[in-house]
Amino acid sequence: MRPESIALGDLRVRRLGFGAMRVCGPQVWGWPKDRANALAVLRRAYDLGHNFFDTSDAYGPQVNETQIAAALHPYPKDLVIATKGGLLRPSAPRWDRCGRPQHLRRALEGSLKRLRLERIDLYQLHAPDPKVPLAESIGALAELQRAGKIRHIGVSNVSAAQLAAARRVAPIVSVQNQYNLGDRSSEGVLRACEKAKIAFLPWYPLGAGAALRAAKLKQVAARLRATPAQVALAWLLARSPVMLPIPGTHSLAHLEENAAAAELRLTAEDIAMLD
Repeated sequence: MRPESIALGDLRVRRLGFGAMRVCGPQVWGWPKDRANALAVLRRAYDLGHNFFDTSDAYGPQVNETQIAAALHPYPKDLVIATKGGLLRPSAPRWDRCGRPQHLRRALEGSLKRLRLERIDLYQLHAPDPKVPLAESIGALAELQRAGKIRHIGVSNVSAAQLAAARRVAPIVSVQNQYNLGDRSSEGVLRACEKAKIAFLPWYPLGAGAALRAAKLKQVAARLRATPAQVALAWLLARSPVMLPIPGTHSLAHLEENAAAAELRLTAEDIAMLD
């Protein structure tokens, strides 16, 4: 039986989360033209059963966290909000890594203010900074955790070796790496997460458009009377018990479509065809 929830430290959430990034404007920059729709998508995502929302101070930048608070604060008791720090956005095309402890401390304080929280349930290092020892970045988050401002720590865009190094500094409850049907380059990291019982959050879970047009995926979707996107998400859920996909969208119709994937079950033959 496929588990319907997953542990994040002492928290449990449904295994299909919501990636809030796409309700920002083009290039994940600023607000979209239709601000009311962005807030409606966030509210509907929770109504559909998504009780894990993923965001970052880099989305907008700083806009996405503000949107979540505007849409959902005061928060439902079962809603877990994960955010990230460690990237700078001096312009729309740029995603510059910054893992300096002083920056992470400022970023965390900003996230707390925008999300209207006293403590972040899951705070993730957005990406290791090659100019800063990983132990220093994770150490800063561990200090903030001891200060009561972070409940659990996660990492993103890491190798298996970097995950191991981070775990030597502080308990890590999640990893967020790119992973989907067409890109399984983080397979080794996923297996490390399984061994350690750490949640694995695949970002870009639907992959590029070409992946959704694959003949085998279409064949399985047709047999199940589902969409290729739904099958791709169901495949992730079946791939590993520690998988926590976080599909995102700015479309209410696509949101409904993605949410329905939680109920889709693939047969062993379906999985073998897609693997």
